[in-house]
Amino acid sequence: MSEHDVLPYASFIAIGTIAAMTYLVRVSGFWMMGQVTVTPRVRRMLDALPGSVVAAIVLPVVAKNGLPALLAVSAVVAVMIVRRNDFIAIAAGLAVAALARAAGI
Repeated sequence: MSEHDVLPYASFIAIGTIAAMTYLVRVSGFWMMGQVTVTPRVRRMLDALPGSVVAAIVLPVVAKNGLPALLAVSAVVAVMIVRRNDFIAIAAGLAVAALARAAGI
């Protein structure tokens, strides 16, 4: 540290502030959901939410990368329907994507 440091522990303060804000956001989410009456409609929405998040992450990748990505996602979905095994589904998706790229698709 030099004598010109205005705030010598600024990085520690920044890290602590970010950690506190992250904790506050997560805790406030639990608190807010405690205030909501969980009706059957809300339950259906909460049950559908993970699939919506996955679709929001995967679909732009498929749109950007075209047919190989679509084939890979299709393989993952097929394996998940048949086997319900995440690791096998991911391996199948990677294998299909690699084969599609190797085939020049």
